[in-house]
Amino acid sequence: MGITVQNITGNTAVVIWPKMASCVDSFYSIMYHPNWNSMLSSYSRKSFQKEERVPTSRSSFVVENLTPLTRYIMCVTCQSANPSSDQCRVFNTLERDPASASNTKKELALGIWLTSSVLLLIIAAILLYGCLHLLYRRRRERLQEHNRTSKQDYGEAWTKSVAYTSEGFSRQRQQMQDTEEKHPCGIQLATIIENPSACNEPLMSTSKSQE
Repeated sequence: MGITVQNITGNTAVVIWPKMASCVDSFYSIMYHPNWNSMLSSYSRKSFQKEERVPTSRSSFVVENLTPLTRYIMCVTCQSANPSSDQCRVFNTLERDPASASNTKKELALGIWLTSSVLLLIIAAILLYGCLHLLYRRRRERLQEHNRTSKQDYGEAWTKSVAYTSEGFSRQRQQMQDTEEKHPCGIQLATIIENPSACNEPLMSTSKSQE
């Protein structure tokens, strides 16, 4: 068939073949396999690891995702026919391309950066939640303590007020008793005003006895 493999790199290769007038099928089968050993492998379709299908209107194809520094065999046949030796070519891939290596490193670095960013965001969210929860709990404890203190202050003030009132009443009662003892007639002001002689009689009798 005159198959040629060109533009070989560490990961890609271009296979070219002449159009075959005898191939009346709808597509070409491009089969390839790494580490080919003609002594152990046959040219049957099941012996090939990869297979691509290309329309018959095309006469070239770019094979990708090859392994660097690897020996490959590539065959082109009409549709699903088994290849023969004159329909195959053996080639070796080159070292990894610097550009693809740098792209791989960039992709790896980008993946690591994205993963680290996600982990940092998760850790930051957990820490923020913990801080907010702690602040809320402390604030609630302060409010409870403030309410407890307010209730205690109110109770003490009320107790003091009751004690002060009771003490005032006791003093007033004691004063009234003292007044009653000293001035028996001064129990009621109205009585003194209406009947002043009620208090004068004992005084008069006392004065007469002294005379």
